[in-house]
Amino acid sequence: MIDSIDLRNLRNADYLQFQKDFLSVIFRNDPAALQVESKYDALSAKADELESLFKKVLANPISQELVVLDERRDAAINGIYYTALANSYHFDLATKQSANKLLANISLYGSGIARLNYQAETSTLTNLINDWENKPELTQAIEALNLKSWKEELKTINTEFSTRYLDRTQDYGNATPETLKLKREETNTAYYALRDRINALHLLVETPPSPYNIVINQLNALIEQYNLLVTVPDESGDDPKPGEA
Repeated sequence: MIDSIDLRNLRNADYLQFQKDFLSVIFRNDPAALQVESKYDALSAKADELESLFKKVLANPISQELVVLDERRDAAINGIYYTALANSYHFDLATKQSANKLLANISLYGSGIARLNYQAETSTLTNLINDWENKPELTQAIEALNLKSWKEELKTINTEFSTRYLDRTQDYGNATPETLKLKREETNTAYYALRDRINALHLLVETPPSPYNIVINQLNALIEQYNLLVTVPDESGDDPKPGEA
């Protein structure tokens, strides 16, 4: 049987590439011979539509601004994290304790903050900054580790990013009636129809070995690779990082 993958968790660029790779594997095994030609064609059409819409998103000039702003805030949060991590090994006990308090706070929001999708990272960073500014022990930790300027940089860029992201969203609302989320949902339906067709035909084989073993094994190897890319849910279909904005 074909392994499962939570398509919601794939960022837009990875999602689109997954669908194209999935189709490529089936194409190499001959959709007609597999008796899945109509389902294959349906998914291929939806993938093409998604790619076309995706290119429109990439063409928005604000998208490039978001890439630059996102890189800056990624650098800031990573700089803060690794400075705290380094100081968690400090010989001075007070410095070490401050670092551990900050690391514990960051860990509450999960690992890999810089890899979150755009909206999730904005929300997470806003919450972190609120903690650092309103919880005395964390405010003291930021100051003790000389990270106040880093924190201010992160706050400024995150706020600017949020503003420009909203600007781009309004542009999409005015210019693009179709959304990536809707198109992804349509593509999901076509994907599951094709996947389920292959699984059903495989189960109906009465005399082993099943002629579907090869394609299923190849698809499972592909799915395993993409499952490793999954970081956090991206149910909205929002585009998060360079090459995906």
